[in-house]
Amino acid sequence: MRSRLPRQRIAGLAFVAPLLVYLVACYAYPLYTNVDLSLRDYTVRTFVHGGAPFTGFGNYAEVLGDPRFTTALVNTLLFTAASLVFQYAIGLAMAVFFTRRFRLSATLRALFLVPWLLPLIVSASTWAWLLNSESGLVNAALGVIGLDRVDWLTSPSWSLVSVTLANIWIGIPFNLVVLYSGLRNIPDEVYEASALDGATRWQTFRRITFPILRPVSAITLLLGLVYTLKVFDIIWIMTRGGPSGSSSTFATWSYELGFGSMLPRFGPGAAVGNVLILLALAAGLGYIRLQRHQDPA
Repeated sequence: MRSRLPRQRIAGLAFVAPLLVYLVACYAYPLYTNVDLSLRDYTVRTFVHGGAPFTGFGNYAEVLGDPRFTTALVNTLLFTAASLVFQYAIGLAMAVFFTRRFRLSATLRALFLVPWLLPLIVSASTWAWLLNSESGLVNAALGVIGLDRVDWLTSPSWSLVSVTLANIWIGIPFNLVVLYSGLRNIPDEVYEASALDGATRWQTFRRITFPILRPVSAITLLLGLVYTLKVFDIIWIMTRGGPSGSSSTFATWSYELGFGSMLPRFGPGAAVGNVLILLALAAGLGYIRLQRHQDPA
């Protein structure tokens, strides 16, 4: 027995070691580097050769005192909240629709996955073309029905709306797939008992389907939240955070500070990135606390 225990431990460590190496190399080390960047005054020269002076929380104070911080924070929250609400609501409605068995339902579900499977650069470029002020298809359609064209990507009032619409379109298939799987796992006997009790379809959905689907909904929203907080490609390709920062979020602002100018400011850019990480961490901890509250055991 004594000889077996060390062997079992060695075997367990051998299985865990690749995961630990991956976590350290791909998560712990980049996170440490980003924290170090945010605490020092890095220039291009010191970034390459080292020797950047330590500034403590000076970069964070500079970022928090920047007028663009409030704009980026509000835009990040609005972009994330609107994306999650509409992605989930539309995805759930479509998932409920596809639970009805009809001809070509599997084919249609597969077609709805196309936006999710396309590279983001293709999706963002397509939406930028559709919403182009001069030659976009959306403005052409508005003109046909007698409405004035809208400067979707160049107006401070519409730029954030435009990138949010694109992100909603891209995220709906993910919600559809996950929620559809959750709906298919609900036993038919539950619905049969509900029908025998005389419940309407809305009552069945509100009192049976939705409560049973709550754990799946929670993980869907959490994953969507973490993904949406760090969305960069769509916004940068469509508007570059403009005009005048009207569609800038923490992700685009961090990139703009670190790499979007001739004189990169790695420290403040890393500080904004760390604020974004804290937001995602807070969302994850909130989810864990909510799950413990719902299931004390």
